[in-house]
Amino acid sequence: MSERPLMLLDSASMYFRAYFGVPESVTAPDGTPVNAVRGFTDMIARLVTEHRPVRLVACLDLDWRPAFRVDALPSYKAHRVEAGRAGDEVPAGVPEEVPDTLAPQVPLIMEVLAAAGIATGGAVGCEADDVIGTLAHREASDPVLGVSGDRDLMQIVRDAPPVRLLYIGRGLNKAENLGPDDVAEKFGVPRERAGAAYAEMAMLRGDPSDGLPGVPGVGAKTAATLVGRFGSWAELLAAVGDGDTRIGAGPRAKLAAARDYLDVVEPVVRVRTDAEVDLSRDDVLPASFADPDRLDELARRWGLESSVGRLRKALDAAASS
Repeated sequence: MSERPLMLLDSASMYFRAYFGVPESVTAPDGTPVNAVRGFTDMIARLVTEHRPVRLVACLDLDWRPAFRVDALPSYKAHRVEAGRAGDEVPAGVPEEVPDTLAPQVPLIMEVLAAAGIATGGAVGCEADDVIGTLAHREASDPVLGVSGDRDLMQIVRDAPPVRLLYIGRGLNKAENLGPDDVAEKFGVPRERAGAAYAEMAMLRGDPSDGLPGVPGVGAKTAATLVGRFGSWAELLAAVGDGDTRIGAGPRAKLAAARDYLDVVEPVVRVRTDAEVDLSRDDVLPASFADPDRLDELARRWGLESSVGRLRKALDAAASS
């Protein structure tokens, strides 16, 4: 991107990666683990340094398993409830199956963001993906750069105004900066509607990590081929029952057998673009910390001086560029 972007962070995706990427031996003076806080703050500093956003929002999961998705498909993330923290008390904004030493760090991460003056954004009943999708869809002036390790967000990419995804599924050092051309090439979907087509391919292929069964017997390659033959999800679904020759006999039988699933999966997989997003503050990247005294206090108490220093340096550099 030649212009400075609006950067939208998938916060939970990032702090989970920070938690598992920074040793738990990184602690506050009292011995409390702060590896996720340190790692998350350092990730923001690096992203600001490398991409110089003019605006920045840390997007939150106010509901990691929204009712509208569960109502459509009860299996959505159901296995995570069973394996995770069902019924437990967890801090607001903390998603499922959070390790015991990560959960207490999330409120501290929110305190650091607030004192730094970095906007957070959430939508009641929605995931961070929906917040990112909505803010990216709304944007009409600045290019947008989403940051996430969630493949679902590949569906937000577009040409104009430009929206790209910095995919950090393998970490920041191996981040992939993806636009429509990249998604089309990577997954074999039509370039002219790469984002939407990626979502449709995911619906057919399924995703066990999210409890999406997909269509039995239809893998990624077949899914991409089918999606590429149609201009929309509705067109593909209509073709399943009308004998359209663009679907062969074998795939047609598999799709027909999974019709109940296909009829409900779209709102589960599509990232929302119409969520009611609330921002904690203006999203302009701060030139200086909003509450430096509070941030200094947090840094001293929790041993975050080096990370806060790197964030200060990154903001200073971005403000002067």
